[in-house]
Amino acid sequence: MKVAIMQPYFLPYIGYFQLIGAVDVFVVYDNIKYTKKGWINRNRFLLDGRDELFSLPLRKGSDALEVRERDLAPDFDRAKLLNRLVEAYRRAPCFGEVVPLLQRIIARSGDNLFDFIHASLLDVCAWLDIGTPLLVSSTLDVDHGLQGQDRVLAICHHLGADTYVNSTGGRDLYSHEHFAARGIELRFLQSRPCDYPQFGRPFVPWLSILDVMMFNTRESISRTLLGRYDLA
Repeated sequence: MKVAIMQPYFLPYIGYFQLIGAVDVFVVYDNIKYTKKGWINRNRFLLDGRDELFSLPLRKGSDALEVRERDLAPDFDRAKLLNRLVEAYRRAPCFGEVVPLLQRIIARSGDNLFDFIHASLLDVCAWLDIGTPLLVSSTLDVDHGLQGQDRVLAICHHLGADTYVNSTGGRDLYSHEHFAARGIELRFLQSRPCDYPQFGRPFVPWLSILDVMMFNTRESISRTLLGRYDLA
């Protein structure tokens, strides 16, 4: 059984969803430290032919807080974020199909950061017809005091995995020998280029999954783009 474990990200790039689709069980970390200036609560979208950041503003909190302990800012203007994205993609070919999903994601009630992001991941997976179960790390009966690859291995053994798959960006974090010694095969997912037309301008790669959905039908994403990766 293949397992992947990742931090939660808000509307991440297509490689994240390729990873979800490539495994049998996907675990989302909620009980890890929130990383400032990372990609947990922000991503990039297309604006006038260039990449632009969008983000979920957070309530001020200690740097030691875990992701599940962080909250959205009280003054988070959901309508403003939605309008910003809507205006950027209004002329996209799949806008009419995608915007109801985007409205539902952004309008979700509640202020917990993890719950908000986790719900958005479930919504996008359902929209893309990705059936992989998404488990929450804190609900698993493992030693959550473990760190790094030892924590990953504990989760893999708890779930009965024989293969752990990570994105290629994690190559420096894990040792093939360390995993093999514990009976787990370590593999890395490398996304292939996923170019598609973007308003007739030069292609801007690796934007939020929102960009992919705005310019490609559900069928073409599921049939073609989600499979554009290699497992090394």
